[in-house]
Amino acid sequence: MSLVARLAAAPGGRAGLTILGLMAFIAFAAPALFPGDPLRIAGPALLPPFSSSEFPLGTDRLGRDVLACLVHGAQISLLVGLAAAAAAIFAGMVVGALAGFAGGLVEEALMRVVETFQIVPGFLMALAFASVLGASLPIIILAIALAAWAEPARLTRAQVLAIREQDYIAAARALGMHPLEIAFKEILPNALAPILALSSVIVAGAILTEAALSFLGLGDPNVVTWGSMIAEGRNVIRSAPFLSILPGLALVMTVLGVYLFSEGLSDALRQNGEDRP
Repeated sequence: MSLVARLAAAPGGRAGLTILGLMAFIAFAAPALFPGDPLRIAGPALLPPFSSSEFPLGTDRLGRDVLACLVHGAQISLLVGLAAAAAAIFAGMVVGALAGFAGGLVEEALMRVVETFQIVPGFLMALAFASVLGASLPIIILAIALAAWAEPARLTRAQVLAIREQDYIAAARALGMHPLEIAFKEILPNALAPILALSSVIVAGAILTEAALSFLGLGDPNVVTWGSMIAEGRNVIRSAPFLSILPGLALVMTVLGVYLFSEGLSDALRQNGEDRP
């Protein structure tokens, strides 16, 4: 059975794929479903949900369409989550592979750098970075990646240490392959399984971190995000609680989908490894 089939067969993996597939469709279709700027004033302020066919989920206190903001917010959340996770995984894999394969002083130096980043809580590092360099999507993605790359680096190093003594690595050395070529062509591809499972957790963490930064006013003011919607809704939480509840539910569902997908992917990778001779 293929990896995709195992993932789809697991109840958690199937649920995660369904949720993430729906969120991805909404994100990609956002410009077609709600063209134009979602932050523009579209109607009367503070319309409650289901009170108008034109605004199914109502409007906020400035008269912006809540449904349009939710749909465009999905685009930003997935973009930040995937981009930050990709950057963190790439940096972590490179550093971890070099540390694990090189050993000696190179390994010691690189792992001290990793430990330095792990000392500071990830959210505080992202908060400080975004505060100093300003609020824009590239800066937020970079800040979240810097806060998340250390764990993939440690995991990659552990996998490389376990693999580098295998017979086929000794054969590659005997054939005269360059150490970097062995590390990135022979060792790293075989260490990908647990790192891929970890990437889902990093995506979920990145989405939550971006929402928290936006909630605190450190998000990009030129785009709509679920965190900024929650922050906007807290000012009228008593009279219009739906303004905070709806983006909060969207955030919960997305993170839940990522975690379910991660669990299903971990199970599928483990079963796939057990089936290998």
